[in-house]
Amino acid sequence: MYGKSEDRDDYQDVPRPLAAMARDLADGHHIPPHHHRRAQLIYGTTGAITVTTGQGSWVVPATRGAWIPGGLEHAMTCAGAVAMRTLYVAPGAAHRMPAVPTVVSVSPLLRELIDEATRLPVHYDVRGRDGVLMRLLLHELAPHPVTALHLPAPSDPALAELCAAVRRRPGERWTTGAAAAHAHLSTRSLQRRFTAATGMSLARWVQQARLVHAVTLLARGTPVTAVAGSVGYATPSAFTAMFHRALGASPTGYFRGSV
Repeated sequence: MYGKSEDRDDYQDVPRPLAAMARDLADGHHIPPHHHRRAQLIYGTTGAITVTTGQGSWVVPATRGAWIPGGLEHAMTCAGAVAMRTLYVAPGAAHRMPAVPTVVSVSPLLRELIDEATRLPVHYDVRGRDGVLMRLLLHELAPHPVTALHLPAPSDPALAELCAAVRRRPGERWTTGAAAAHAHLSTRSLQRRFTAATGMSLARWVQQARLVHAVTLLARGTPVTAVAGSVGYATPSAFTAMFHRALGASPTGYFRGSV
């Protein structure tokens, strides 16, 4: 469709400030940990993408993008069929963007610019129409952070194993007592160490884990009723209320870019 390489390495050393690539990825497609010289904006027009770094995981639905600074190792996993449109930005070309991973909003204009950029030759004419389009895209590439589905990753082995268990079984009642017993810690020690390691309370982390699981299922087209049950809610209405409080939209509205 686009007639361009789908190999990220082919976009790192082009003599242009911006390079854009399109890939259509299947549900469950996983890209192992890797890094590249250029910063990257990861954006999918469909589905959701989980981006994982040493600092944690971010879930990025359609209408949002993940900014990954150059040189940072990261992995990606798709939920649902993902039409990925990604930008590779030369060092210094997007000076307003942060030096840390960030989930950003993708406006309708930016979405159209990104899609058009993927259709341009890698060696586009910087003095012609294509160059104007790419300069406008860089101008529109600004840090507009949105509420992110972020799960910080603790380095403490006991806490890391606890977090993995929560992610495997998000529908369980992870009370402080149950979590402390799982981690072989006292409740006081767990609360203190967990907050210090993640910057979140255990209750907040569990809720984020449930939201991450829910968004992943929703991206695959799972009905809201089934999603609610999988994350421990007795009724879809209770789940929808929690989802709206946390993310500012209904489970379906979240994927329509209503936030």
